[in-house]
Order: sequence, then C-alpha cells, then structure tokens
Amino acid sequence: QVQLVESGGGLVQPGDSLRLSCAASALTLSNCAMGWFRQAPGKEREFVAAISWSGDVIRVGEFVKGRCTISRDNAKNTVYLQMNRLKAEDTAVYYCAADNRKSTISTRMEAYGYWGQGTQVTVSS
Repeated sequence: QVQLVESGGGLVQPGDSLRLSCAASALTLSNCAMGWFRQAPGKEREFVAAISWSGDVIRVGEFVKGRCTISRDNAKNTVYLQMNRLKAEDTAVYYCAADNRKSTISTRMEAYGYWGQGTQVTVSS
C-alpha cells in the first residue's frame, strides 16, 4: 500500500524557517513528479511547489516564490520543502503528493494520484 508521510511541521514565529519532509513507502519517488500543496482553514487547497521526476523542472507558487525551495533525495525516497521567512498567512496544513506517470509536472491537484495526510504549519507570534 502506497503511503506518503509528511513531517516537519509545527508552530514557528514569523520570519522563521521550516523544512518539511515527505517520505514514501511502496512507491519509488524517483519515478514521480512531486508536489506540495497547502490548505488553510476555510480556504481551498492550493499549489505550493512541484518538482519533476527527473528533478530538472521546478515550479513554485507565486506567494512563496523566493522563500521556498523544493528538492528531492532519491536515495532516501524523500522530498523536501524548505520554507524561509515564514508569514502568518503561510499557516496551513501542508500536503505532499505524487504523480507516478512521468508526465510534465503540474500545479493542479488532479494530476497527483497519491497524497499524504498532511502536516500542520502554524506561524504565529
């Protein structure tokens, strides 16, 4: 059974940094385009960042551009989301998602067939 497990969330202050991790079981992430999405209370889930299965194509959402880096460690079967200079509006549940079709990376949720349960990120002073 495929599982994606996010970790690294927590309560931080504005301006702090966090690195979220997404580890997979029963799925080889090196064959997958990977995405991070987030959902704040009362809002729709939105795209944060994505990386192609080959690692050479990356997209980042406009609201985190310059503050966010997505990367992957295929040896560890893990994908990361490094977020810097966090703001209160970054508060959300962050989800990782996998698309194992070796297709072009997408910002749309519908492109991803596997999802984790999410990790809470709260930015508050």
